[in-house]
Amino acid sequence: MQATPTTPLSLVTGASQGIGAATARLLAQRGHALIVHFAHRADLAQAVAQDCLRLGAPHAIIAQADLAHEAEVMALFAEVDKSPFALSGLVNNAGIVDQTARLDAMSGERLRRMLDVNVLGPMLCAREAVRRMSSRHGGRGGVIVNVSSSAVRSGSPAQYVDYAASKGAIDTFTQGLAREVAAEGVRVSAVRPGITDTGIHATGGEPDRAQQMASVLPMRRAAQPEEVAQAIAWLMSDEASYTAGAILDVSGGR
Repeated sequence: MQATPTTPLSLVTGASQGIGAATARLLAQRGHALIVHFAHRADLAQAVAQDCLRLGAPHAIIAQADLAHEAEVMALFAEVDKSPFALSGLVNNAGIVDQTARLDAMSGERLRRMLDVNVLGPMLCAREAVRRMSSRHGGRGGVIVNVSSSAVRSGSPAQYVDYAASKGAIDTFTQGLAREVAAEGVRVSAVRPGITDTGIHATGGEPDRAQQMASVLPMRRAAQPEEVAQAIAWLMSDEASYTAGAILDVSGGR
């Protein structure tokens, strides 16, 4: 696909696999240049970037950062600034879970890490995106889509109350930031996936959780990452030009 001065450049965090990878690939099909962020697996991220180029992205590079650390977020956005295109989109997808446990068995270190990665990281990334996209800072506008979770409704008792709480913070942050920058050409919304068939469940010690949960889900199946990606891509498109502060459930009715 031929690049133009108006080619959208999107940063997708946590894009080496799962929802992030599916989103990067779909945006590539729609003509976006991509920054494929990863934390640990450069090999997987590079494969996603190569897929993006094959699918039509005029530009796709990988960039590593631990988003819990401000200095690494700043370094990530320094890589964004090296792109020949201006940043127009951020997908705050990167996040973690830990082993299933009750709160009274969780360490302070675990709780801090959960909030640092799942709340502080997206807020820092959004801050840097606003500094580049907002008309207040001379930008041409853009879109931020935060990835929340349907766990905010159940609270994930005896499993991931820390994760659920971190995603509740993302919902509140989404609505506040949306109102803060709406007049500056920046639209902020979120998607709230339900049980999705990705590798994140293995991190929690339940690699087959998506399949095991299928029987209690309204649609009797988990979501595929590509289904969540479709919602993210819509929010980033001009078709959603009057959508801001929205939290879109992609949970199969759960």
